[in-house]
Amino acid sequence: MKFQETDHSKIFPNDTFGYRKVVVERPLRLHSQITPKAIASLRACSGDEIIRCELYDRFGDTLFTDFAKVRADVEKALNEWGADDDAEEDDEDGDEAPAKKGLPEKKKKRLLDAKTWERDGKLVVVATALRKELGGDLFENHNFFRDDVEKALKKLELKLTGPELKVFLKAVSWRDETASPVVAKVHKAGKATVDPLHGRFANPVGDKKLVIEYEPDTDLRDTEQVPLQEEVEAFLKREVLPYTPDAWIDDSATKIGYEISFTRHFYKPQPLRSLGEIRQDILAVEKEAEGLLGEIIGSPSPATAS
Repeated sequence: MKFQETDHSKIFPNDTFGYRKVVVERPLRLHSQITPKAIASLRACSGDEIIRCELYDRFGDTLFTDFAKVRADVEKALNEWGADDDAEEDDEDGDEAPAKKGLPEKKKKRLLDAKTWERDGKLVVVATALRKELGGDLFENHNFFRDDVEKALKKLELKLTGPELKVFLKAVSWRDETASPVVAKVHKAGKATVDPLHGRFANPVGDKKLVIEYEPDTDLRDTEQVPLQEEVEAFLKREVLPYTPDAWIDDSATKIGYEISFTRHFYKPQPLRSLGEIRQDILAVEKEAEGLLGEIIGSPSPATAS
């Protein structure tokens, strides 16, 4: 009540306990290549890959071109899904076969939606045409690949919606730390200023007046707690950039919180024991162990023998 510091009472400014939780981003780096394997994966890009692949093995391209023709057979197959496995497990236990579990109705409804099959089939057709046009070479710069894909689509008079194009690019691309960063946005001269700490970078090639923003890699996203008493930029330069020089902070995701750590401010570490005390304890334990061993094997301990 006297508002004085003691061993049990300390006074701090409010911001001592505050911190900013900042999101640290790093650029997405991709290699791209239209391979037969990647094209085949598009047949099940609407989800439930295992089931869709098995259905494709049974019904073929009709799923994509004329789903109404095989819908009844597909529904029958989905109703029977997993029933054989349940029956086999029951026979092993010697019990009667239980009612089959089958697939959840929500998943079954999705697999019976003709539009999902139509979209997947469309992506396979477009990807096959793009491979024929662009070839199967590896693109180490995803930005060049993306531009070539857009040009090829116009040339072939093929159209993909934004979500469809995103699915296609994801299917034929993978992360590689040696690749160039994927460009998300380009600001013309005078529209933005270069600020690497906040994700706005100078154009590495071509027109140096352009300002580039990169696509963040969600797998590399991290967070840091920066004390309110410290500048975020200074913290980033000291704790982050020396290890990940391409990182930046997302100001829109910054949150402020408070945490009071009583241990940090009031804990008093106990003094370490001397080597002499530790040595005496070890010798005492060794002596006790020798006595116990003697009792077990029926021989006198060294102390008794002497």
